[in-house]
Amino acid sequence: MAFTGARLITAAGPDIADGVVVIQGDKIAAAGAAGSVQIPAGAKRIDVSGRVIMPGIVDTHSHIGEPEGGDSSAPIQPDARVLDSINVRSATIEKARAGGVTAANVMSGSGHLLSGQTLYLKLRKGNTIDDYLIHLSDGRVAGGIKMANGTNPRRDPPFPGTRAKSAALDREEYIKAQEYRDKIRQANGDLTKLPPRDLGLEALEDVLDGKRTVQFHTHRQDDIMTAIRLSQEFHFHVVLHHVSEGWMVANEIAKAGVPCSVIELDSPGGKLEAKDVRFETPAILYRAGVLVAIHTDDPITDSRLLLRSAALAIRGGLPRDEAVNALTINGARMLGLEQRVGSLKPGKDADLVVLSGDPFSVYTHVLETWVEGRKVFDRSDAKDRLYAVGGYGASHDQGFPDLDGEEDR
Repeated sequence: MAFTGARLITAAGPDIADGVVVIQGDKIAAAGAAGSVQIPAGAKRIDVSGRVIMPGIVDTHSHIGEPEGGDSSAPIQPDARVLDSINVRSATIEKARAGGVTAANVMSGSGHLLSGQTLYLKLRKGNTIDDYLIHLSDGRVAGGIKMANGTNPRRDPPFPGTRAKSAALDREEYIKAQEYRDKIRQANGDLTKLPPRDLGLEALEDVLDGKRTVQFHTHRQDDIMTAIRLSQEFHFHVVLHHVSEGWMVANEIAKAGVPCSVIELDSPGGKLEAKDVRFETPAILYRAGVLVAIHTDDPITDSRLLLRSAALAIRGGLPRDEAVNALTINGARMLGLEQRVGSLKPGKDADLVVLSGDPFSVYTHVLETWVEGRKVFDRSDAKDRLYAVGGYGASHDQGFPDLDGEEDR
């Protein structure tokens, strides 16, 4: 199929006033200016004149699907997998599609030092969680590890009561993981010498080996530096999330080469450590040389309002093109998925959003959301529009597919 007539925001170069996007199967076959892109004979043409097409939005920090991770039995639980707790029938997933979100890092909460394994999901139409998974080239399911520091994980034993003890417990667990990995390597395939299997240490071994990125909830400037310090001590990849006081230590974050996934709040509150959150944080980090993405932390910010969050970052001084990148390709890089998603380039997954106008205008609506060449949201459909605008039934779980494959909601 070929979309014609729209202004293209590619996240791979300058905007194209009159553009064409050609999709073949689940991939983008071509994207460029009208006249420079050959539309294959027999392709279905979709006239979107007067509209805007941008890459599918990548939400780097979300809780859609109502995921749960660790429980109150311990502060560090890397064996817990949100894979086993996501409700794919939750209306929150439909609302994310209504906001143009096509991929999301779905995580458990921040009430633990380490609450478990996150999942990077494609928001395809699906019947079970398996239909949403992203499989990597080596067959693994894409996902990270959720860690947190600051106020949230501090409570009564066995949880830590101070910031220092929080970091101490993290170190103890990573040292155990190093020792576990060393024993496996020393066994050299000899089953009699292998240590007993430990699912938690196995997950942390993936972190130490660079197979999982740590997604680290942190707000205060001293907590930010502690998160960086831990990543340097144990040589793991980390993305800092929220960074309410990141503007205070922007140069230090840049020097460490650590990306930041930022939340933009126009009604701060709820915790003392976020009292100095600023609209300007993404701009300050960007000018310091930090890779910046913007996330929802849904339900803290509604997935339907992620475009608005980026507009607030522009108001705070983030260049417009960088605001686009913060919603798309930068988030893809933080999830290690930049070869598949995040920009309108040939060979990438056909994930795109059709907008009624400029993405950062309050008057603009998401009209359609496409994932891998399939339409997953259509504002002109009354059922989909309900999730976009709200009303009775907008928070009800989805039903089961009919025999004809059409979803009964």
